[in-house]
Amino acid sequence: MVISKRAYNLEKRQAKAQKTKDRILVSAKELFESKGFEKVTIEEIAIRAEVSGPTVYSIFQSKSGVLKDLIDVALPQKHYESIIQKLEKEKSVSKRLELTAKLSRQIYDAEKEQLGLLPDVSILNSELKNLEFEREQRRYKRQEESIKRFKEKNLLGELNTSKARDILWAFTGRDFYRMLVIERGWSSDEYEKWLANMLVQILLKP
Repeated sequence: MVISKRAYNLEKRQAKAQKTKDRILVSAKELFESKGFEKVTIEEIAIRAEVSGPTVYSIFQSKSGVLKDLIDVALPQKHYESIIQKLEKEKSVSKRLELTAKLSRQIYDAEKEQLGLLPDVSILNSELKNLEFEREQRRYKRQEESIKRFKEKNLLGELNTSKARDILWAFTGRDFYRMLVIERGWSSDEYEKWLANMLVQILLKP
């Protein structure tokens, strides 16, 4: 198969653009970790990445856009989607909750490795607060199917679907991971096991 010169040049440009983007993300991560998100400027990121400030803006639009991409690449999309597919196909309710706990653990493990969870960023930055709100809304929406299945199988006991959904969303949120793993020193395995057990005990009929 013959690759045209135009196609070759396009692939070359795309590869170069990806390398530039990756270099900016690595530089931003290093600066965020050493100085804190709020104290880092786009210009500093550009200097460390050896690119111009406008280049950073053209790719990410803002410093918050840089952080958003760092969060997005923390857990590879293919890995994330593979867990979601397993969860959606799982017929056992308890196993489904165990997979939910595993998904939460792996997302927050990846974020901790990538960003240390940056616990105060959303409080300090209104743009990031909006970003966090959108991510939480997607997570809340994604969990709707699980709660519907539990209700259809009459497994929620006295809980209505709204309360059950709120509980699932709250327990799988970042705060429990931060308090137990980051602040209290639990291992990720301990957190995952605890979360799975709590979800089964609270959400399902005895």
